[in-house]
Amino acid sequence: MSQDGAGVDLDKSLGYLLKEVSSALRTAMEEVLRPLGMNVTRYSCLELLAQRPGLSNSELARGAFVTRQSMNVLLQALEREGYVTRPAEAPVGKVLPTRLTPLGRQSLEKATVAVRSVEVRMLSGLTETEQAGTFRNLRRMIDSLREGSEGS
Repeated sequence: MSQDGAGVDLDKSLGYLLKEVSSALRTAMEEVLRPLGMNVTRYSCLELLAQRPGLSNSELARGAFVTRQSMNVLLQALEREGYVTRPAEAPVGKVLPTRLTPLGRQSLEKATVAVRSVEVRMLSGLTETEQAGTFRNLRRMIDSLREGSEGS
């Protein structure tokens, strides 16, 4: 409860603090990606494709936390710009597997260095033990929330 007895005390709300961290992280990432002609969503898409080549539009949208329509628009732009390739026809079903081009990989390498610098800065006030504990605790929170929603 807040000091006046109504609602949530934002200074003690873990959800609010996590949202604030997320917002600050996104802002810092956008700042370092902008000079590279990129934003967080574009970076996320390229990073996902580097780690999991051939993902579908739907899988990319889920991984980048955007709608399928937004991802489709982004993929069309990335394809036009030469960062990704997609077959004209789906090899199986309706899925058009997307892959990075050499230009896409080169662009991603620069962006990854920039994003990593933000993550290093974010973690710089924590010891290695604190960092490991933070990762472990965040993973547990994610697992707990996902387990709780499986029956829904």
